[in-house]
Amino acid sequence: MEIIAPPIDLTGIMPMIIIAITGILVLIIDLFLKERSKNILIFISLTGVIIAARVSFSQYGGIHYSFHRTFVMDTFSVFFNLIFLLGTALTILISANYIKREEINHGEYYALILFATMGMMLMAGGSDLITIFLGLEIMSISLYILAGFRRTKKESNEAALKYFLLGAFATGFLLYGIAILYGVAGSTNLKDIAASIPGRLFDQKPLLLMGMALLIIGLGFKVASVPFHMWTPDVYEGAPTSITAFMSAGPKAAAFAVFFRIFIDSLGNMEPNWNVIIGIMAVLTMTVGNVLAIAQDNIKRMLAYSSIAHAGYILVALVAANSLGFTSVLFYMLAYTLMNMGAFAIIIILGNKGEEHLNISDYAGLGFKRPLIAFAMSVFMFSMAGIPPMAGFIGKFYIFSAAIKAGYIGLAIIGVINSVISVFYYLRITVIMYMREPVREFNPISLSPLIILALIISVWGTLHLGILPGTIIEFARKSTFAFF
Repeated sequence: MEIIAPPIDLTGIMPMIIIAITGILVLIIDLFLKERSKNILIFISLTGVIIAARVSFSQYGGIHYSFHRTFVMDTFSVFFNLIFLLGTALTILISANYIKREEINHGEYYALILFATMGMMLMAGGSDLITIFLGLEIMSISLYILAGFRRTKKESNEAALKYFLLGAFATGFLLYGIAILYGVAGSTNLKDIAASIPGRLFDQKPLLLMGMALLIIGLGFKVASVPFHMWTPDVYEGAPTSITAFMSAGPKAAAFAVFFRIFIDSLGNMEPNWNVIIGIMAVLTMTVGNVLAIAQDNIKRMLAYSSIAHAGYILVALVAANSLGFTSVLFYMLAYTLMNMGAFAIIIILGNKGEEHLNISDYAGLGFKRPLIAFAMSVFMFSMAGIPPMAGFIGKFYIFSAAIKAGYIGLAIIGVINSVISVFYYLRITVIMYMREPVREFNPISLSPLIILALIISVWGTLHLGILPGTIIEFARKSTFAFF
């Protein structure tokens, strides 16, 4: 009897194939390059990212399942793919001079960033728990290595070890949750799980709740929500600054894409059970992140706690579980990528070899010595604080509006209060830049065209999304049609 294998459809995963091929190409070409010629790897990587973005954008508007419905290319995953690729492109742009300065200019640096991006794209499009897990591990293993890429720095080694050990521990919870859901539903496919839950809510509800709780723990670690946030400040501080920027944008967005896809698309019937837990996590995450950020003197640790607080805002939209909440998350992750990458780009610009000047006091007098750089930093700080007319304000406005629309008025009020608290430590940096005397000499800054381009994109994007958000909001709204 002749067995006919089903045709393999690569259309849905074509952007990932392009990114993977680019990463492999970077590794191979690096073998034949001398140190002074390694800039070519930057342009190869950027070319691959741009082509993947173009292909991904061309797939917008439809729903295309691949590999027996284990992967889906829909409007939701396309939007997230564009966020990942934007974050990757900005990371490559701000890395060029930094990795030369820190003497870590190795080809595998760019390859690992590309492979991590491929993992994120697999996560965002995963319609099966096993596919999501594969994407998560591809992303995580790449990030473990990148966090420790400054091999001669004990802080970087410590960051990599902490991230690896705690990440492996969290992965165990996630896998156990997947196993329990498979045992209950008889499938790891998200749609199949969703279809099987109504008939099992009564006789197997304890197992479903256990599986759901374990998934919350595993994904809570990846988005750095309280109480699974302990790794964030140490890893952010110890990792190379360009990688800290990368970790704070794309991987967080990928984890939230999975969070929303699983809990809305698969466990939607259990919303009364999980929205209380997620709501409590959102309140704790916003509050702990903002309160601890106030006490920080190291700017990377401050931005780490800031990222925890921002995760809390996004969890508010998950609790709302409506179309406006989904739209606000897509918009907010795009805005957060732009403003966060821009802030870390400035940290890189103001650093020197072996001395990164990470104390907030080191920024005193920057407004007079380097006015354009101080202006850009102010834009990013105002946006993170949610001050109009910046992108961060629009993102928070839509998130809290979604919570109010869903009836969670108290949660929205707590979010607004936390946003007001955050103004203190964000504006503290602006005050120090413009109202304090310099405490150090600002050495002549050699700005490469690439990092200037990254700053221009970040500043323009942050302002444009705040002043004229309509086009992107509409784009994000249409990207939620796969769920609503």
